[in-house]
Order: sequence, then structure tokens, then C-alpha cells
Amino acid sequence: MATRLSAEIEGSFVVFLIGARINQPWNVPAWLPVFRAMPRMLRELAAHPELGLLGGQFHGTTLVQYWRSAEHLQAYAKAREHFHLPAWKAFNQGARRHPGAVGIWHETYLVNAGAYETVYVDMPAFGLGRAGTLLPATGRRESARGRMGQAAD
Repeated sequence: MATRLSAEIEGSFVVFLIGARINQPWNVPAWLPVFRAMPRMLRELAAHPELGLLGGQFHGTTLVQYWRSAEHLQAYAKAREHFHLPAWKAFNQGARRHPGAVGIWHETYLVNAGAYETVYVDMPAFGLGRAGTLLPATGRRESARGRMGQAAD
């Protein structure tokens, strides 16, 4: 029998997607610093949970992150004492020296408490399941409507 789980997280949270695209693979000095900067930031965030990162994982060159709030995410992005701001400044300087060599992007989504649903069948902890709490998909969690807190049909 398949193992069915659902993830839950207390309160509202933020889903932050960030990625990079190498437009000029031969221009290693332009894009390598971008890829070297992320591991330092992730180590810093893992060592300091009070900064608000709940979890995340890579999918190719895209990183999906779950944050406690938009305020936590923005505070980290702007904080001079953390790794992001210097990396962002270095990226912008590099982009001026090597226009078009590497692209970066991000998307930010605020998720209201209970306004999501998840199901994982025979999966290890994944996505929100890594950032929140995995629970058996039974009872009200058995259907997508139930996981969304809606009445059954």
C-alpha cells in the first residue's frame, strides 16, 4: 500500500523561487561567481534559523525556498551584515562588465495560512514537506478539498 503524506505549516509563509540562466557558457568569469555565492548564503541561513528560511531545495538551476514571511526575506536581502547584499552588488558589477552573460530571476508568493494543499505519495520529504510538518494524508487530509479546509463534495 502506498504511503500518502501531506505537509502543513503553521501560519502564513512565503514561497520564493530564484534561478539563474547561463547565456554565455564560454564566459566563465561572468557566471561562476553567481553559482559560488548561493552555497555561502544557504549555509548562513541554515546556521541562523531566526533569519526566517524554513527550508528549500534545488531543481536544476532553480531554488525553491520557503520563508516565514516576506519581511524575513526582505530583511535578509537588505542586511549589510549577511552574505546576500555583497553578492547582489558583485552580481550587478559583473553584469555591467559582462552584459548578457548570465541572467537571474526570482518570484515571491505570499501564501495565506491554510490556502494551499500538498500530497506526497511514496516520496521522501520534498518541497513544503521539507519546510513544514509531514502528516498522514488521512481523515480531512485524504482529499485535496479537505487539505484546503473545504467541505467534501
